[in-house]
Amino acid sequence: MDEILNVENLKAYFFTTRGPVKAVDDVSFTIGRKQALGLAGESACGKSTLAFAILKMLQNPGRLVGGKIEITGTDITDFSESQMRKEVRWKKISMVFQGAMNALNPVYTVGYQMAEPLMYHKGVKKEEAMEKSKDYLELVGLSPEILTRYPHELSGGMKQRVVIAMALLLSPDIVICDEPTTALDVVVQAQIMNLLKRLKKELNISTIFITHDLSILAEVVDRLAIMYAGKFVEIGDSIKVYRNPSHPYTQKLLGAIPKLHEDLDKLEYIPGTPPNLIHPPSGCRFHPRCPYAMDICKKEEPKMKEVDTDHFAACHLL
Repeated sequence: MDEILNVENLKAYFFTTRGPVKAVDDVSFTIGRKQALGLAGESACGKSTLAFAILKMLQNPGRLVGGKIEITGTDITDFSESQMRKEVRWKKISMVFQGAMNALNPVYTVGYQMAEPLMYHKGVKKEEAMEKSKDYLELVGLSPEILTRYPHELSGGMKQRVVIAMALLLSPDIVICDEPTTALDVVVQAQIMNLLKRLKKELNISTIFITHDLSILAEVVDRLAIMYAGKFVEIGDSIKVYRNPSHPYTQKLLGAIPKLHEDLDKLEYIPGTPPNLIHPPSGCRFHPRCPYAMDICKKEEPKMKEVDTDHFAACHLL
């Protein structure tokens, strides 16, 4: 497989007066060319922090404390902020931020915000940058006249499409979509997801879809990773994970999705609350909420085990 992104034993902590918050703790995965990875889990499990860590955009007091990040064979772990801006961000890997309304600057037109990275990174003239921006607006289903508008003049779905177009402008190898349908109504959600599916096929890009909604990922991703309390608990071929969830947390998440022809009384839930990541539980971090917890789960952290070809889970039950 032609690897686009390789992450090994990545650790990203937020250092507070009460101690380090272990938001991403020893995470490893790879993404191949044209592959789509879905990243799912409860809120505050570390999904967005992982994305910002890969881009090296963690805000203080967050820091990378371990691991390695390789993009198209280049180790960027020790890259400076200047190197990241000039060589990596938006040229090799870009991001569709959660909440398009906050990602666009309200005092600049859409055209200025789209043309600026082309002029900065590619050195193209303003007129040429505007023409290319028009092409990408049409690619995401928007009229070129949007270039002259300000963000407040656009609907939520239109803003989201603009942000997607901006993420694609410099033809990156991989695009991270951080909950791209947040705060949109269900009709617009479906439109955005269909757009992302179409762009993945047309542009042959690799993607990471981050969400807490497993039902959204079902038709979009090739591989699926389940995250809990800063760690991956299951990862593998998406069909295998959906059909044979092997970690109790994954089973509970899938059991909480309503199904068309089943009684709502059969919906499952996960008791308790996510753990404190300053002082995470010993052993398996899910054991305080797991219905199958054993003594070993409280003492020893489970390692990833191969359940099937391209399907791994970290559970002592295996």
